[in-house]
Amino acid sequence: MAKRILVVDDAAFMRATLKNILTGGGFEVVGEARNGTEAVEMYRSLKPDLVTMDIVMPEISGIDAVRTILSEDPGATVVMCSAMGQQALVIEAIQAGAKDFVIKPFQAARVLEAVQRALEP
Repeated sequence: MAKRILVVDDAAFMRATLKNILTGGGFEVVGEARNGTEAVEMYRSLKPDLVTMDIVMPEISGIDAVRTILSEDPGATVVMCSAMGQQALVIEAIQAGAKDFVIKPFQAARVLEAVQRALEP
């Protein structure tokens, strides 16, 4: 059975790009959220196997959304997505509990590698 993934990014183009990469890699994208608030709500209802989370978003940042999700479900698996030059934010995200990160613009092989590694037991 395909692993279920929630894609979170405020840019529709980035969500579509990630969805294409993930479905092409054999994963099922069960939802798409545009901000941290939607991400937390959708995580609660969908209980995906993994979340790809943008860092800089309106309402609630990806880092705060990760903290909220992990406080409610310590077993949650999150891979952060960030643009170049956001190293300090990536470090903060990893400290908040994210398992890995990928840099935009996305390279399909790197996205799939990060997701597969994060899902390993």
